[in-house]
Amino acid sequence: MHPKFDRLDQTIGGWMESYGHVAHRFGLALLFVWFGLLKPFGYKTTTSLLAETIYWGSPEYMVPILGWWEFAIGISLLIRPLIRLGILLLLIRLPGTLLAFLLLPDICFEKGFLVPTPEGQYLVKDLVLFTAAMIIGGTVREEHPRKIFH
Repeated sequence: MHPKFDRLDQTIGGWMESYGHVAHRFGLALLFVWFGLLKPFGYKTTTSLLAETIYWGSPEYMVPILGWWEFAIGISLLIRPLIRLGILLLLIRLPGTLLAFLLLPDICFEKGFLVPTPEGQYLVKDLVLFTAAMIIGGTVREEHPRKIFH
């Protein structure tokens, strides 16, 4: 590689290494806070599919509860000392996602397993978000004295 491009590559790579995990965590937190707040305020989301696979109450009550749960996940990911809690909350929520695939395949997929419906795409996204949270979880033991958000 040409020396100028190598220096540029090192600079960009160093910047990504320094700020990538924080940006990743903040982005994931924003997503959970945003989508979580939609549910208790009555906006239609595909989380109703999850509410139908959890038999502890009617979707009328479960959707807002899931929304506040997602909001709590987002806030926990935002505040460094609470990251472990956020990942635990996300882990507890994961079986609902998997149950939807198993109990409602006709709603999750069309024309076979490789063609998810919009609801199925939402659930696949949830699985990807969980794996993204695993990356964030890998950073909780890093030393960040007195840094609450970074």
